[in-house]
Amino acid sequence: MLGAGRMGAAMCHRLVAAGHRVRLWNRTPARALAVLGDVGSADLVVADTPAEAVRGADVVLCMLADGDATTAVLLDAPLVAALAPDAVVCDLGTSGVVAARALATAYAAHGRRFVDSPVSGSVATVAAGQLLVMASGAPRDVEDVTGVLSAFAARVVRVGDAGLGQSMKLAVNLVVHDLNSALSECLTLAGRAGIDPATAYDVLENSAVGAPFVRYKRAAFLEEGGPVAMSLDLVAKDFGLIAALADEQGTPVPVSDAARAVVGEAVAAGHGDRDMAYLRTFLASRPPSVP
Repeated sequence: MLGAGRMGAAMCHRLVAAGHRVRLWNRTPARALAVLGDVGSADLVVADTPAEAVRGADVVLCMLADGDATTAVLLDAPLVAALAPDAVVCDLGTSGVVAARALATAYAAHGRRFVDSPVSGSVATVAAGQLLVMASGAPRDVEDVTGVLSAFAARVVRVGDAGLGQSMKLAVNLVVHDLNSALSECLTLAGRAGIDPATAYDVLENSAVGAPFVRYKRAAFLEEGGPVAMSLDLVAKDFGLIAALADEQGTPVPVSDAARAVVGEAVAAGHGDRDMAYLRTFLASRPPSVP
């Protein structure tokens, strides 16, 4: 496992619980050591380098913050050289289509196996073993890695060749991030009308818009100071990838463009490290416009 962030750490717990032996690497060693102490099992060890982590492994899982970090690690010559001949390397992060294509091309040139396999869900979804994996790559490669991914995923869906997993993930995140913005606007609108936020959320959860995202983000929207599941910085990163894909296709995404602008304002105001649900607080803090 390459990456000991919130999602990577949760995946380590599930992998060890499923009986896998895991070597974990993280750019900041202290984070990997914290996961080691938390898991408390001899089946999880910390590696000093990415190459050491992948050496001899059947499956390599990568969960890093963005495409630049992912390609820098996965295309590092010592890591590629350390891979077992039949190892399958999976990028689980939202790295973007360009990164996925570059990785697939480079790995094919080295005779290595790569699966572009971003996920949909949160840390809680990992803990429950309910992630959705949007896998793209050779059918045999996806099939061979499905058993390991099933330690934390309820479904692994092959969507096509490498790069299409990232395209599907960006399409999913378009809805998630637009919905986050819509919920923030909705709660601000209801609040300024004099409706208690918890009451408004009760209605939302039981209405036609009561999607899983609405239900599991309740505490984040209503209680400030909770854990950060996905930061506004990462939302802004995703919006940039969505816009790039849309531009490449010539596909208009006006709703996402508007939501991206508001997220950009929140990040520019210094709130990038806050949970995405903080967008509601940011919108509510704006003075009402004069009719």
